[in-house]
Amino acid sequence: MDDATNEHYQPPREPGSAFVECRDRVILDDVLCEQFERTVCKDNGVQFEGLTLQIPADRHCCHDIKRKIKVLRHTDGALSVHHGPRMLSAQGQELTEDLSVAA
Repeated sequence: MDDATNEHYQPPREPGSAFVECRDRVILDDVLCEQFERTVCKDNGVQFEGLTLQIPADRHCCHDIKRKIKVLRHTDGALSVHHGPRMLSAQGQELTEDLSVAA
């Protein structure tokens, strides 16, 4: 049965598609991933599937012990650690220096 013969069919009010292209692929990378919550250990690292992901000390906070953070596994298998407004790589390198952009 096609749409024209379906008694519940309502034609669209306007022609065209309502879908819009995502212009910021970085946002998609953070949405299309697995997210895991972890607690920072005494050594300022987090455990994830047998790995210890180290969070380096910085000028904003001397340690993150017992804080909740997110570990993201992206579609390409890469891991990233998100701690507050900071996004870190699995190696602990800060990816975004501008904290207003990272949030």
